[in-house]
Amino acid sequence: MIHNPQMECMPREEMRKLQSERLIATVKKCYENVPFYKKKMDELGVKPEDIKSIDDISKLPFTTKYDLRDEYPFGLEAVPHTEVRRIHASSGTTGKPVVDTYTENDLRNWAEGVARVMAVADIGPGDTVQVSYGYGLFTGGLGAHDGAALRGAVQLPTSAGNTEKQIMLMQDFGSNALCCTPSYAMHLAEAIHESKVVSVNKMKLRAGFFGAEPWTDGMRKELEQKLHIKAYDIYGLTEMSGPGVGGECEYQDGTHLWEDMFYPEIINPDTLEPCAPGEFGELVFTSLTKEAMPILRYRTRDLTRLIYEPCRCGRTAVRMDRILGRSDDMMIIRGVNVFPSQIETCLTEFPAFQPYYFITVDRVNNEDTFDLDVELKPEFYTVELHEQIKYLKPLFDRIVSMVGIKPNIHIKPPYGIERSVGKAKHVLDKRDFTK
Repeated sequence: MIHNPQMECMPREEMRKLQSERLIATVKKCYENVPFYKKKMDELGVKPEDIKSIDDISKLPFTTKYDLRDEYPFGLEAVPHTEVRRIHASSGTTGKPVVDTYTENDLRNWAEGVARVMAVADIGPGDTVQVSYGYGLFTGGLGAHDGAALRGAVQLPTSAGNTEKQIMLMQDFGSNALCCTPSYAMHLAEAIHESKVVSVNKMKLRAGFFGAEPWTDGMRKELEQKLHIKAYDIYGLTEMSGPGVGGECEYQDGTHLWEDMFYPEIINPDTLEPCAPGEFGELVFTSLTKEAMPILRYRTRDLTRLIYEPCRCGRTAVRMDRILGRSDDMMIIRGVNVFPSQIETCLTEFPAFQPYYFITVDRVNNEDTFDLDVELKPEFYTVELHEQIKYLKPLFDRIVSMVGIKPNIHIKPPYGIERSVGKAKHVLDKRDFTK
């Protein structure tokens, strides 16, 4: 089902005309109302009148997460604060949080983006959507909540955590869809299968909308098998609004981006020059409809490519390929580029292993060390070392083949790796590059 055929299926030339109109208006608003952007554009010698179409977007300055933190809290607002109706922010674990503010219209557009994703699973009146993202400053909870409301579905705001109660309500209230991080969905699936009180066969779940962290096709298949659902990726970021910047259709051949609201580009992360169509690079977004805090050319650090070929679902909205990783998540270990997502991909290829892992990188005697904690499924776990080795060797060989370097793999007992109700943390880099 398509929620908004006019926008999701708009012919490409009409979409570019709409994008041009909205970009011109956004740039003018930023220049006249946001001192940060006026200064940036003046430094580049660019005036609003120089932006005549979407083709001129490369003339505009980039915005980074550091810029947003430097302008904390409301330095990028383009409207009087009296017009703001909500504030959200990132966790701020590495410094000041990234703040986003919303007008009434911003909130409507945000709900529209999420509703488009949920419509793919025909979520509507009579369906119950269990929102197990955290409610609060994090955008996940309220974003999914408002999208479900726009679809006319029942919203079940369980928030994150309290797993036993989550499962009880999922069964007793007849939840049809689940919204949370993929790692927490996996934790819920494990708990359901270990429960002697509830059964997934008695549940009404048919769809899951998972996002806020990278996940692999292997993890998708495992979630679908364990929860008896179809699992969809929902993409978003606080800097653009939250979840609902895009989502998968029923064919799951890339993530459709709602480019009437968020214009995507792919650039070379080193040269900052635009990539050719179909090339992999860093994803950059410009908000085209945001009123309270419009953002020009935001560098997401996500590495992917854009697919412009028509999709079988009938949507003309551009598709984003699977995210390979983040340019700022990439580790260089012994001169080799390593992404955490590569490890998860390897793990999901072997039925003996859980999709949980933790990487520790250190430097000993001027040489990088690469330690990997993994977890066997309970039915495969044994305390006998010689029994574990038969599972380790194929995994070790696959990681070396994919990544190019040898890890020190350590098997942890069941539940030996910490579960997370929010974004999972997978890496600890203990190297001190200041020495």
